[in-house]
Amino acid sequence: MPDRSADRRYMAAAIALSGRGRGLSTPNPNVGCIIVRDGMIVGRGWTQKGGRPHAEAQALEQAMDRAASATAYVTLEPCFHLSPRGPRCADLMARAGVRRIVIALRDPDPRTDGQAAQWLRKRGITVDMGLMAAEAARAMGGFVLRQTQGRPHVTLKLGLSLDGRIALADGSSRWITGPEARAHAHVERARHDAILVGGGTLRADSPRLDVRLPGLTDRSPRRILLSRGEAPEGWCVIAAPQDIATLDRVDHLLVEGGAEAAAAFLRARLVDRLMLYRAPIIIGSGLAGIGDIGLADLADAHGRWRMTDTRQLGADRLEVYEAVRSA
Repeated sequence: MPDRSADRRYMAAAIALSGRGRGLSTPNPNVGCIIVRDGMIVGRGWTQKGGRPHAEAQALEQAMDRAASATAYVTLEPCFHLSPRGPRCADLMARAGVRRIVIALRDPDPRTDGQAAQWLRKRGITVDMGLMAAEAARAMGGFVLRQTQGRPHVTLKLGLSLDGRIALADGSSRWITGPEARAHAHVERARHDAILVGGGTLRADSPRLDVRLPGLTDRSPRRILLSRGEAPEGWCVIAAPQDIATLDRVDHLLVEGGAEAAAAFLRARLVDRLMLYRAPIIIGSGLAGIGDIGLADLADAHGRWRMTDTRQLGADRLEVYEAVRSA
């Protein structure tokens, strides 16, 4: 009889591993995989830069012959479609002699979508599907939304004073938050494929939008401009929030400013996650963090967001919210 508490521990570890590939693995999902034999982890992997090798291939290579009769924990159903870039992960699992596979999320890609699980079961491998599916879907939010809605996952990041301001009345905004919060924001940049600002922010601040943390400088996201004008060299431009669906190889998009760009994405109901970095300061008559979002009735503002995380970052407080979507 499987140890369900152990299954959850190993799957949670696989989901944590999957985060290492976020912002790097697109167009492939950022999958995590752990292989366990006799209560010991013998292999682990996550989808690498550009999508190869897959998490399962990496974990199996590490496990070698210890994968025989082992249990594999995978955050997404192993791929089943043929590709010139490498073998199917379902084949690799079967050839390695894995005895049991615990899968968090059924693959929404129609090229797999339950076929791998069925094929593996026919070969005598025990397949359990659905453990911590919601957590895995959250970790691979960009891939899931691209498959189901044809667009990337959008995070809106705001650095605010206690009274919701992002700058003084004259536009001065350096620095509202402290060094710990700014470092955390740079880690978030490294976890996204692209980063977007509006034309006003570009003109006022000329932001670099890169990652300036030791060891992560090569993970700066692509720069996107929300504007009806032309983009500077090295930037991509879109005219409206809905145009994010046209962005190639962008599954995770970070919106950093300014107030009108934030409002445009909120009006379009295209923000999936809010990250609010609150500094313990009061500015008063400064610039608001968000423009008009078209709210006509206060009752409509309720029930749209659910807090999922909060933490202290030096003197500042981070609050993370997820959008509540209707079924």
